[in-house]
Amino acid sequence: MPSFIQSVCFAAHTAPAAGEAGGSRLHWEPHCQQPLPDRVPSTAILPPRLNGPWISTGCEVRPGPEFLTRAYTFYPSRLFRAHQFYYEDPFCGEPAHSLLVKGKVRLRRASWVTRGATEADYHLHKVGIVFHSRRALVDVTGRLNQTRAGRDCARRLPPARAWLPGALYELRSARAQGDCLEALGLTMHELSLVRVQRRLQPQPRASPRLVEELYLGDIHTDPAERRHYRPTGYQRPLQSALHHVQPCPACGLIARSDVHHPPVLPPPLALPLHLGGWWVSSGCEVRPAVLFLTRLFTFHGHSRSWEGYYHHFSDPACRQPTFTVYAAGRYTRGTPSTRVRGGTELVFEVTRAHVTPMDQVTTAMLNFSEPSSCGGAGAWSMGTERDVTATNGCLPLGIRLPHVEYELFKMEQDPLGQSLLFIGQRPTDGSSPDTPEKRPTSYQAPLVLCHGEAPDFSRPPQHRPSLQKHPSTGGLRIAPFPLLPLVLGLAFLHWL
Repeated sequence: MPSFIQSVCFAAHTAPAAGEAGGSRLHWEPHCQQPLPDRVPSTAILPPRLNGPWISTGCEVRPGPEFLTRAYTFYPSRLFRAHQFYYEDPFCGEPAHSLLVKGKVRLRRASWVTRGATEADYHLHKVGIVFHSRRALVDVTGRLNQTRAGRDCARRLPPARAWLPGALYELRSARAQGDCLEALGLTMHELSLVRVQRRLQPQPRASPRLVEELYLGDIHTDPAERRHYRPTGYQRPLQSALHHVQPCPACGLIARSDVHHPPVLPPPLALPLHLGGWWVSSGCEVRPAVLFLTRLFTFHGHSRSWEGYYHHFSDPACRQPTFTVYAAGRYTRGTPSTRVRGGTELVFEVTRAHVTPMDQVTTAMLNFSEPSSCGGAGAWSMGTERDVTATNGCLPLGIRLPHVEYELFKMEQDPLGQSLLFIGQRPTDGSSPDTPEKRPTSYQAPLVLCHGEAPDFSRPPQHRPSLQKHPSTGGLRIAPFPLLPLVLGLAFLHWL
């Protein structure tokens, strides 16, 4: 995300299909036409000001899965202290072990890869670990013993029978040579990509509240690649311990914690997976490999069909559209995940797709491509949608049809009562989760429920929404039809 980000305000309505009475128009609910609480202008701080304490606002899920919370403090001397608290459960209520990481970070320059980000160098001085249960000690020791370098690190830890609650064991220091963090499959490369932004959170019957967010680099979805990977996207942001969202039940618990006293979070209000309705991105989203997009989806629960719009942009503010993809298909009944507690596994099929080029570069690229690879004969024109189903997708844009993806979903309710839909994180290497073994084990940024159960519209393209420029934000206004949350991120776009 960039210096100033105005989130796209989605507004849509349905026009009567052929044969429908003129008075049967279906409109979005009024609150769907306005920015949701998170969808407010944000300002990037350049160069980033890191000083102060930063905390997670809830339980985070990393690929693996790993469940953790974080509390980082940066000092004017460029030194930092990072606490990472790991848990046995997806609600961060059963602490396993905690890491204490100390080092130094130096901001370098604006990233030439990820617009709006700043590159940084870091150096680790000390890494320590505290085990909160004997089981956690056994688990970490077992992981270390899988490699030769790890076995050297495992010797620094006590046998399980000698576990002492609260004892800190050094994994890296001036005295303890070797990189045991790497042996554990952990890195701090997240510190190599930084972005700080501010926004105002509306408050009922009160002045808006300042919220400061720290975006750090993303974690590779393949643990074997994390040592060499340099981030091009972001994790879920940390927030300033002094200027965070309200209400935030977890914030005070995390801010007061330390390596010996990890935060124990109250479980969130988990919701049964009910996909019916319209779901939208809460703001501009950033993907690895420098992709900026917003997502809009609708799910028809009774027919298990879905439709989605993926709006792609060239800038981190999502103000300069490049192309839009409309996709549709079906999905299976969900089953509880045995690998990621609290998640639900589904299989999605993509059977139809339409492409709309939104800038001259994308339009020219499509016109220079082989007609048989994207949409068939005929010239592409900017702002005009074309069906690419007959050509089995659009090769220049990486769209393949038909396509199947193995997905991971969960739903929660935030402290403000908003329903959130989490969809599986896309593989960092740009591949698709097209086999059960590649099913995600972590989540993307959540979608927000804009409106409840959506009607099932099985209509030809001429009765689906047209795309119009939003007059005030430069974003897209979808006109005739209840749009779909661009969040599935279904990797039929193999690089999503």
